[in-house]
Amino acid sequence: MQGQAHRLNHSTRPLTTQGASERWGSHHNCTRWCTLAGVVCILLLSAGCGTKSVSAAPAPPAPVQVAEVVQRDVPIYHEYIATLDGYVNAQIQPQVSGYLIKQNYREGALVRKNEVLFNIDPRPFQAVLDQAKAQLAQAEAQLGKTQLDVQRDTPLAREKAIAQSQLDNDIQANLAAKATVQADKAAIEQASLNLEFTNVRSLIDGVAGIATGQVGNLVGPQTLLTTVSQLDPIKAYFVVNEQQYLAFVQRNPTPAERERTQKKLDLELITADGSTYPKRGRFFAVDRQVDVQTGAIRLAGLFPNPDNVLRPGQYGRVRFVSYTRPRALLVPQKAVTELQGMYQVAVVGADSTVSIRTVKVGERTGDMWIVEDGLKPGERVVTEGVQRAREGVPVKVVPATAPAEGR
Repeated sequence: MQGQAHRLNHSTRPLTTQGASERWGSHHNCTRWCTLAGVVCILLLSAGCGTKSVSAAPAPPAPVQVAEVVQRDVPIYHEYIATLDGYVNAQIQPQVSGYLIKQNYREGALVRKNEVLFNIDPRPFQAVLDQAKAQLAQAEAQLGKTQLDVQRDTPLAREKAIAQSQLDNDIQANLAAKATVQADKAAIEQASLNLEFTNVRSLIDGVAGIATGQVGNLVGPQTLLTTVSQLDPIKAYFVVNEQQYLAFVQRNPTPAERERTQKKLDLELITADGSTYPKRGRFFAVDRQVDVQTGAIRLAGLFPNPDNVLRPGQYGRVRFVSYTRPRALLVPQKAVTELQGMYQVAVVGADSTVSIRTVKVGERTGDMWIVEDGLKPGERVVTEGVQRAREGVPVKVVPATAPAEGR
């Protein structure tokens, strides 16, 4: 019991002065740190509130470059893909059948009309001609006999020395002999033509192509031996769509007006290497129909070609002034933006404020675009910095030579 009382007294004894002092110091430090944290929070909140109370500085106007809407008469150029072809292309085919025995021209060279290009073996045709001449001689001999019969029997029949029927037979035989002579003469003429056709000639002046028939071949009327093309002038075929053709008709409603306009067209040919052919062409013809598959109509122009530089089959581009639009409004193409099939420009007013307008555009000419509706002469449109132009927002116009910021 004494031991238990001793332990009890020991566990419940009051704190010493040193222990109480340590505990008070720990409590005092916690209070000090909490006070410092509160002060820091108050200062931070005060700083934040001060920042919000200061209004943000306005952004400077976006720099843009502009161009004025100009008004002038504008020639409208049209350009089309063109295919060249000979003014006349003569396919050289024999008119008789036989073996080809000789080629008389140099391939790719100029040939003249009626020049002999090929020779077909003439011997069979010469034999037919000789035979026809012999038959003609026989027919002429028979004709002479029948004439003598008629001369002899005519007075005899008049004197009733012979029957009238005999004289009638003599007359009919004489007529038949005359017909036979005429037929044999025609056969000789045909045989002579066939013999001449063994000399295959060029029908035009032009450049002869590479021979497709070779010496030793059996040829006939269906055989293509070569082609001769007249190259001066040379044709340039190009196609325009139906809408463009109808627009041309609307501008020139009468045949006389269309013919006058076509005569004035000055054609320019740009060859496949990008160079411009030095000689100007003229309009030649419009095809008779519109192609039902493509909806286009074929046109043809003629270009002088004295040196035969241009050849059939070449490709190029035909360019010409189709008409002139008077007092057309022009803006640079880069000032026009397309959005869902609609065209817009950013117009800068006198107060440097942007106005976004929808415009109706027409043809392009060079780096300019014709505006048919939506603008007036002298107005300024944004050409550089279009992406920064907003409706009702002011901008800063900078010279075209100075680069716009933020590009």
